[in-house]
Amino acid sequence: MKPVVNVIIAICMFTTLSLLSSCKGPKQIAGTEKPVRIGYMICNSLAESKARFDPLTAYLSEKTGRKFIPIYVNTFDFEDLVKAKKVDFTHSNSILAVIFEKNYGVKPIAVEKRGRYGYKETGLIIARKESGIRTFKDMKGKTMVFGPALAPFGYMAQYYLMLTHDFDPEEDLAYYAIPWGAYKHEKVIYGVMFGRYDVGAAPRIDFDKMAREGKINPNDFTIIAESKPMPYCTIGAMPGTDPKLVEQVQRILLDLKKDETVLVDGEVLKVLKRAWIDGYVKANDKDYDPIRKRLKRCNMPPYKRYEE
Repeated sequence: MKPVVNVIIAICMFTTLSLLSSCKGPKQIAGTEKPVRIGYMICNSLAESKARFDPLTAYLSEKTGRKFIPIYVNTFDFEDLVKAKKVDFTHSNSILAVIFEKNYGVKPIAVEKRGRYGYKETGLIIARKESGIRTFKDMKGKTMVFGPALAPFGYMAQYYLMLTHDFDPEEDLAYYAIPWGAYKHEKVIYGVMFGRYDVGAAPRIDFDKMAREGKINPNDFTIIAESKPMPYCTIGAMPGTDPKLVEQVQRILLDLKKDETVLVDGEVLKVLKRAWIDGYVKANDKDYDPIRKRLKRCNMPPYKRYEE
């Protein structure tokens, strides 16, 4: 009888294991789902961007039960990624958000809160105080340095300010430049600080951050002009992304609190603190109208006119 007993025991064990395996069915199915791809615009550097947003990506994976993978991309290459539908969500500045919405139907769902203006930001035109440059009139014939050409608060906002004050950067400046490489906004501020350029265009948030870190003394600068506050970095959803997932991600972002943590490479990290942000607000399409207005006036994408 012993062999028979062993067979019965083996059958029972197999049945039990099969039942337990069937209980894990939904998780196994979820694990075979296609990863969710979120594209991040590289800000100062790839290393900095990964350190900031890998925890947020891991947090979205944890909360949704889906595998989120980050794709880090340079500003000028991001549109190709969207056009080729190689991402499901986008994280970019507000100019790219407007381009993606107009050209590809990407829906803004959340905007970052950071700095003195919350989910909005401004652009500054600055000069060294000792230069005596205080007005647009004083800027005539001077040299200027801008941030990246697709930077809403390092280029567009300041270019628009000059045009609306009857100052044509193409005619009234002696020369202007855009720095190469990483940390362009810091390079602008340092370029003015050390006298390489007479005037600079920098985001208020970078100016404030450098002041907090002791890298600059704000009293050494004159703020010639400051732009209207406009939406900051934006998370958008591609038109083909599952609407239920989009709604879930938006809710997770809006509910994200300062004490929320996630485990990344064995380290427990605070998601918002690591991303340098204070939270998210729901994106409102009308908030981007000032961006659209300035892009049109400055003849910038997606409204650029090729004049003969």
